[in-house]
Amino acid sequence: MKFNISYPISGSQKSIVIDDDKKVSIFFDRRMGNEVAGDDLDEQFKGYIFKITGGNDKDGFPMKQGVMVKGRVRLLLSKGHSTYRPRRAGERKRKSVRGCIVGPDLAVIALAIVKVGDAPIEGLTDDKKPRRLGPKRANHIRKLFNLKKDDDVRLYVVRRKIEKEGKKPRVKAPKIQRLITDVRLRRKRVYKAEKKERWERTRKAWADYQKVLTEYKKKKAAAAAKAHEEKLTGKVAPADAKKVTAKVETKGAKLDAKTAAKTQAKVTGKAAATTQKTAAAPVKGNTTQAKTIAGAKATAPTTGKKGGK
Repeated sequence: MKFNISYPISGSQKSIVIDDDKKVSIFFDRRMGNEVAGDDLDEQFKGYIFKITGGNDKDGFPMKQGVMVKGRVRLLLSKGHSTYRPRRAGERKRKSVRGCIVGPDLAVIALAIVKVGDAPIEGLTDDKKPRRLGPKRANHIRKLFNLKKDDDVRLYVVRRKIEKEGKKPRVKAPKIQRLITDVRLRRKRVYKAEKKERWERTRKAWADYQKVLTEYKKKKAAAAAKAHEEKLTGKVAPADAKKVTAKVETKGAKLDAKTAAKTQAKVTGKAAATTQKTAAAPVKGNTTQAKTIAGAKATAPTTGKKGGK
């Protein structure tokens, strides 16, 4: 099994391979975040304490913290989950990950040195690398140089000298973050004044609205009280009287039109019935003629195949 051992203090990292199952078995059934003594792993790690930070199984699937499984599972992952980087906003994906419990199916285990042992490890703890970059945040710079609040942080920024062949040497410095300047204080004052003005404007608008609403409610209550009083005394306002008269006239006109239509329908129906009866009754003068026609029809020969012969 392969072990990637890192030393956070110096930023160094080293990979070693151990094929002895007995030595590797001290990590089995341990979880990510657990600390393991390195005495049984190898003699050179005597006194060291390692912390399990991750690993990959034999197919390359990474371990995921919080998944209490020894094998592999498929999870629906979204933004903010480890082992997944969304390509679009709101994207989710079901992916295979390995649980956080160490087992024999792992190919690589990542370890971090928590405590240094008796002897230094070559290429790991014996290599002291200087810090390449200085602090960038204003408070971190103050903490590093033990500065007061009034001291100018810009004078204490760690600068790097860059030299390249055929070019002039130049100096690079980080942009200080969270630096409070006069411009920043002025913007803050302007923003605060605008905010206060908005509050005052809102309060004034609310007071005006309440004033108009109160007047409207008073007028409405007075009108309702007047209408109620008129109803009790039996008096009707001239405008209301006109409305009532117009309503009664309209209703009367509608009733008259309806009655006239019904009368016309009755007259039309009676006339139609009389016409039908007259058409159906026989005429007295034509009785003899009707009898003669009936006798002629009775004596007329029938025309057919046999009668024709």
